[in-house]
Amino acid sequence: MSRPRFLADHDFREAILRGVQGREPLVEIVRVRDVGMQDRPDPEILEYAAAQDLIVISHDVNTMSAAGFDRVAVGLPMPGLLLVSQGMAVRPAIEQLLLVWGASEAEEWADRVVFLPV
Repeated sequence: MSRPRFLADHDFREAILRGVQGREPLVEIVRVRDVGMQDRPDPEILEYAAAQDLIVISHDVNTMSAAGFDRVAVGLPMPGLLLVSQGMAVRPAIEQLLLVWGASEAEEWADRVVFLPV
């Protein structure tokens, strides 16, 4: 079993990411722009995340969720997809991601599309 590791979609709010890492520096968050994928379509981002065993975090509750459900439906591996509404305040979003990181194992999120809060 292992701690969750995250891949932040290109539009994920930086204030949330900074807040998570400020509260818990051990949380591993890779940004899609850090790996040159900021302009890639959702299915490619999910493929990269699967290859790297990263749980995707995104505000894109429409197309990213559809890509995630499609991936699971055809049996492709997916370490997980956590969707955070754009309307969720920064502090609750930070708390939710810290809860996922601190109170669960990465394997619990496999093949799941989850809308936060949990």
